[in-house]
Amino acid sequence: MNELIEELKIKIITTLNLIDVKPEEIDIHAQLVGGDLGLDSIDVLELVMMLEEDYGVIIDTKELGMAVFASLAALAEHVHQNRSEKND
Repeated sequence: MNELIEELKIKIITTLNLIDVKPEEIDIHAQLVGGDLGLDSIDVLELVMMLEEDYGVIIDTKELGMAVFASLAALAEHVHQNRSEKND
């Protein structure tokens, strides 16, 4: 799981072009949307597309999105539980 968390940190930074953020600066328990990273709804949409493309994980409701993007830990757990076999 730690490997997945580190991978997701890098993918978030790359996908959102967060040039001033280093992976070690992302607190896995901190709020993602509206938190220290300053992510907004457009950023979430980009991350949803990345998750679908890279992991085969589909986030198709606002409620699910709110739960999944609550923190990096929640995101990693959701990806771990729901990614498709072809993307393992």
